Amino acid sequence: MNTASSSRKQSKPRQRGGKRRTPVQPRGIGRAMLLILLIAYSSALVYWMFIGFGRSVHTEGPFRYNLEPLRTIKLYFDLDNGVSFLGRLINLLGNVIVFVPFGFLLPLLRRSLRSVLLLLFVSALGILFLETVQMLLRVGSFDIDDVLLNLAGVLTGYIVLWIVFLMGKR
Repeated sequence: MNTASSSRKQSKPRQRGGKRRTPVQPRGIGRAMLLILLIAYSSALVYWMFIGFGRSVHTEGPFRYNLEPLRTIKLYFDLDNGVSFLGRLINLLGNVIVFVPFGFLLPLLRRSLRSVLLLLFVSALGILFLETVQMLLRVGSFDIDDVLLNLAGVLTGYIVLWIVFLMGKR
């Protein structure tokens, strides 16, 4: 027996105009490729953070850390501190750019991470973990400004994802 109520239960709710409001979540080979890309990029990032760029272990002295927000960022805008322009650019923009792919890839792979707040929260936990391990292994320092710049990168990637998606809808 086919009644109006049973056919409503079977049909899927349609969105206005039949258009999707969020990017399509890849399946099959597309999803596998994005996952491989995420794993490869994450591996490269861990290498850069712990081994690359001539990093060495500093066994002498106390742990190095900065818990004062914007302290390091202000330092890089002080033109009299002896840091080269390239050093400033690498530290400021590099810390942002290196995390852009996460803001793009994570929401594509995991629907729940399309919430910007959840994406930033999960990313913050991961970044805090990496910064802490970097300090504990003495291959770098824990810098709250790095966390802020990295999160700006994740947010930038998220914005790029939505711009690409919205432009694709035109």
